[in-house]
Amino acid sequence: MRLDIQLAARPDQLLTRAAEFAALGVDGLFTFEGAHDVFVPLAAVAPTTDLDLMTNVAVAPPRSPLHAAHAAYDLHLLSRGRFRLGLGSQIRPHIEHRYGATWSRPAARMGEFVTAVKAILNAWQTGEPLNFRGEFTRHTLMPPAFHPGPNPYGPPPVLLGALGPIMTRTAAATADGLLVMPFNSAKHFRDRTMPAVHHGLNRAGRDLADFAIIPQVMAAIGRTQEELDQALTGVRKLIAFYASTPAYLPVLEIEGHAHLQPTLDAMAKRAAYQDMSDHIDDSMLETFAVLGTPEDCATAIRARFGDVADRVCVYFPGYTPAPEHLADLAVALHALQYPITPR
Repeated sequence: MRLDIQLAARPDQLLTRAAEFAALGVDGLFTFEGAHDVFVPLAAVAPTTDLDLMTNVAVAPPRSPLHAAHAAYDLHLLSRGRFRLGLGSQIRPHIEHRYGATWSRPAARMGEFVTAVKAILNAWQTGEPLNFRGEFTRHTLMPPAFHPGPNPYGPPPVLLGALGPIMTRTAAATADGLLVMPFNSAKHFRDRTMPAVHHGLNRAGRDLADFAIIPQVMAAIGRTQEELDQALTGVRKLIAFYASTPAYLPVLEIEGHAHLQPTLDAMAKRAAYQDMSDHIDDSMLETFAVLGTPEDCATAIRARFGDVADRVCVYFPGYTPAPEHLADLAVALHALQYPITPR
């Protein structure tokens, strides 16, 4: 299994950080739409690294599909065919109050956004007239001066992040792959995510063999108790943050922790962030994250996703694992056979 990790560094430190990750044996880097732009870091490192690159995710609603298509095309070119465009919807408060954009019918909008981006990329690749007419967006004008021509590496894949069944079905019906949200569990993935994937694929007449599933996992990695304690502190905080958000209630419900969501939500609203992690017990850590040595974590990832995924995005929230542990994780994942059984 291939290992992707987050390229989370200040813009003036990106090249050094990417080189360090490459030397440790990781396979890819992804960016998150957080404190810095989601595309600029990848543009900075693309000419200097052979690692795979991905946005995970670029928030779609505030953008035009044309903006996303241009960024994806150019990054695919800069990276010599190693870029994947990962898109996501975010939640309503962020779209309306952080981005100042419009929120409505997120799954319908995201499905159309993905389809529009792919239509634009296809028009550039084939030279066919651009004629996309959707409910939320329209793209029917592409004069030669604005047409980049075929990408020598082909169109970049377009992936969609999803958690709930409607968005997951939308991803399976429209995108080239699914980014499985990091706040998840083995039971939720098997009982909710995969049935929704199959439903969406069947609806679109598609096959699982042609659809990438890329899990995202929170990991607490260490070889000493001190290392593990530090890692677990960060993981507890992130689980508590996710669990406070109403959008993630279905994951809590299926694992019997739904009662925690209103409590954590109320704590978040009064900014009691330091106390929220006290509600995350050890069993929840094992349910929603992977823990232990690099080899332990690789084995847990394989058990959870090894029959459907051949790469994984791993998060280290609130801490930085020792470089040798990251290298050992890459080695352990590479050594395991994927998929475990045929798709």
